[in-house]
Amino acid sequence: MDLVATLTNTQFLVAVLAAVAAAAVVFSIGATFFSGNSQMRQRIRRVALEREKLRAEEMARLRGTGAGNGDQPRTIRHAAGRDYMKNIVERFSLEKAFMDESTAEKLARAGYRGQAAMTTFLFLRFVTPVVLFFLAFAYLSFSVFADKPLWLNAVYALGIALIGAYLPSILLKNKTIKRQQSIKRSWPDALDLVLLCVEAGMSVEHALKRVAKEIGAQSVELAEEMTLTTAELAFLEDRTRAYENLGRRTGLDNVKSVMQALIQAERHGTSVGQALRVMAEEGREARMMEAEKKAAALPPKLTVPLIVFFLPVLFIVILSPAIIRVFSNSFFSGGG
Repeated sequence: MDLVATLTNTQFLVAVLAAVAAAAVVFSIGATFFSGNSQMRQRIRRVALEREKLRAEEMARLRGTGAGNGDQPRTIRHAAGRDYMKNIVERFSLEKAFMDESTAEKLARAGYRGQAAMTTFLFLRFVTPVVLFFLAFAYLSFSVFADKPLWLNAVYALGIALIGAYLPSILLKNKTIKRQQSIKRSWPDALDLVLLCVEAGMSVEHALKRVAKEIGAQSVELAEEMTLTTAELAFLEDRTRAYENLGRRTGLDNVKSVMQALIQAERHGTSVGQALRVMAEEGREARMMEAEKKAAALPPKLTVPLIVFFLPVLFIVILSPAIIRVFSNSFFSGGG
């Protein structure tokens, strides 16, 4: 009877229900906490595995071992220079004569990387004047200035050789300008695609890798630079170095500004998507201002062609009938 009375007691039932409710609350909170930690650990583990996979793929691609078939894949790094070029460069110490601190950066902006490209460039700077001297001397001596003294032909050939000494640098600069123009045309579209990928939940590495595949049909140069940046983000300890290297390799102010925004977002923990959105808007405004500037400069540029080519033709068309009529009247009046 005492047990039944105790079980049916109102205070006892309230205490039991309160204890059950408290236990349920504690169990729910604990289960959520532990399950959240477990999911977080799994997510971190998946990200780490994916990063290691991406690092292995990019390193294999850069080393030229990523293809499964027997064909040699095309990589960013060029093949090693020939032995005779390397021997000439080392024998004559061409690195001290022609190489400075900005030579490697200039070659990288033109798309040439590695020691093989440096060796080839130094070899061409040394060989081009010599080859042009002998070719010009032979051509002048046996064809154009055959009646001139040999010393005079040698002086002319020496002048051509001095001009040819700058030929590799001029070709390198031309290559750099073409490459920068291709990257500059495609960069706003690539930035918009990166923004879409980041806002969709992708990391910066995956966004750059995805956009590099998509933008390759429009600009191979930009796809190459973004792929190289993806590889650097995978294996460099400091991620900001990868962004700085991209801005340094391209040499474009708009690319450098975007990279600085990403660096600030990495350091201060701000939203990468917001930074990319602001830079994309500024890029669109800059393109609009550039288009307006070109449109405003068009009328002055058309003034000279208009005066030289259009106005004389217009005067001829207008005055020709009157001139023909005057001459015809004078001819008939004189004949009469």
